[in-house]
Amino acid sequence: MNITLLKGKLHMATVTQAELWYDGSCAIDENLVKLAGLREFEKIEIYDVDNGERFSTYVILAAAGSGTISMNGAAARKVQVGDRIIIAAYGEFTEAEADSFLPKLVYLDNGNVVERTTNTIPVQAA
Repeated sequence: MNITLLKGKLHMATVTQAELWYDGSCAIDENLVKLAGLREFEKIEIYDVDNGERFSTYVILAAAGSGTISMNGAAARKVQVGDRIIIAAYGEFTEAEADSFLPKLVYLDNGNVVERTTNTIPVQAA
């Protein structure tokens, strides 16, 4: 049996562009893509913290070091420039793989600069 786990995420990224008439996708700074363990054309989930929208799209690369997070095509209608979002990718793992797997979690400031990286989330307090 396989299990679906969070593979990698960019937490609290800031949308820098929304391009309605560009090929549908999410353009992400290439350095951030690599740091979160994502791939070009990989399916991603977008969770908009500001408006509650949740939708799927795929990764395309933006210039390395640019800090770009651009929602393109139909996705551009789901966000506003300046919105804070979570970009998540999931993977299928066997139970044995899941036992030792750790995700790549990247936490960003409001300028899309890396604040920290980790592979664990603290236990939530009551």
